[in-house]
Amino acid sequence: MPRFQRRYFIIFVILLLIEVVIALFAHDNFIRPFFGDFLVVILIYCFIKSFFNTPLVITAIGVLLFSYLIEVLQYFNIVKMLGLQNTNLARVVIGTSFEWTDLIAYTLGIGLVILLDKNKQPAST
Repeated sequence: MPRFQRRYFIIFVILLLIEVVIALFAHDNFIRPFFGDFLVVILIYCFIKSFFNTPLVITAIGVLLFSYLIEVLQYFNIVKMLGLQNTNLARVVIGTSFEWTDLIAYTLGIGLVILLDKNKQPAST
């Protein structure tokens, strides 16, 4: 059921700004390739939760599986298959190279989401 949740949207916007800063200015071996991937799953989760009141675990697993799918598509060079190899936006958003460490970053990011969001949920009696 759609329902706007400002808290998640604010977190989404903050994470989006951080991701843009990382993409533009971080050219290292940790922040851009690992921390950016760690944050992107949290960003996607917060975007979904901004508009839909979906269960935590279902949303988190869905985002994780989506992220894994994108990474597998990178392995098969989906950007080139779609003819988008000369489109910078597609190269940045979809990505162009498969990395096993990205799967770890996604998993850790979703793990943090579950840990933090679970503690925000009201206790059921």
